Amino acid sequence: MPHPETWLKVLPNGLFCEPGGFYIDPLRPVDRAAITHGHSDHARAGHRAVLATADTLAVMRARLGDGAGQSQQALGWHEPVTVGDVRVWLSPAGHVLGSAQVAMEYQGSRAVVSGDYKRVADPTCAGFEPVACDVFVTEATFALPVFVHPPPGGEIQRLLDSVALFPARTHVVGCYSLGKCQRVIALLRQAGWDKPIWLHGALAAMCEVYRQRGVALGDLRPATVAAKAELVGAIGLATPSAVADRWARRLEDPVVALASGWMRVRQRAKSRGVELPLTISDHADWNELNTTLDDVGAPEVWVTHGREDALIHAAAQRGIRGRALRLLGYGEEEEAAEP
Repeated sequence: MPHPETWLKVLPNGLFCEPGGFYIDPLRPVDRAAITHGHSDHARAGHRAVLATADTLAVMRARLGDGAGQSQQALGWHEPVTVGDVRVWLSPAGHVLGSAQVAMEYQGSRAVVSGDYKRVADPTCAGFEPVACDVFVTEATFALPVFVHPPPGGEIQRLLDSVALFPARTHVVGCYSLGKCQRVIALLRQAGWDKPIWLHGALAAMCEVYRQRGVALGDLRPATVAAKAELVGAIGLATPSAVADRWARRLEDPVVALASGWMRVRQRAKSRGVELPLTISDHADWNELNTTLDDVGAPEVWVTHGREDALIHAAAQRGIRGRALRLLGYGEEEEAAEP
């Protein structure tokens, strides 16, 4: 069997499957691309042919319009297709709606590219499924032992407890428009919050995509048309940048919250003026990353972005060979500027 390093190559455009003639999450426009999920650091505009889940393609069309790919091929979970000389299928990654791992087999050798992923349950997307392989290509956004995320339900309860404690104030939660926003809404609904949730305008389009794809989000209303009295004691969601600007200042004595795995770093919360940091991450934490290495059983792991060295060291301690791909251009999208 050929080792995956002989047919899966790091090129200037990204990770290239040579016998299949396609890239995975390429950094620039290419002829053929397999896309793991719809965040802009993974799903870029201008590819000629795109293969992804139907949900990811819907997200890409909503965000990129005609740039979502001249031709689009939707795959269901575990539905195999032959691309060039390679058998390809998609398995759930648990990151956001439609997020997938790209599994590839070539001449008996198997590699799996995780994309971004998490292991905790998320009511808005299919949960991560480990895929046995010879090489596992993983992210490492939170690959340091300090990053152990608390249960998301507990963080939502902290938000609801604050609402009860400060009934005259408006709570506004900064969250990224794709994935985090809809997950926070769904978690609030699971916790029993059945009142309207007020949205910054930049969040509405992705919420509508989720609804069209069958994810129930309840009563959502535009915050910009609300009377100030309606927002007293309410919960609103906004982009991370909006919670710090004049948009939030129109609210009634707002309690500023931010939902992110980076809220584990208190200095980040303080520097952004966050009164209520909520550690809710859509990426695997240190324990989940290491559990995943055990679950997939790959003798070799390649790390695409994040804290490569720490995860490679941890892998080596259990006899797994590690390699840092050092691909540039990927990172947590909520850290990027909002459109």
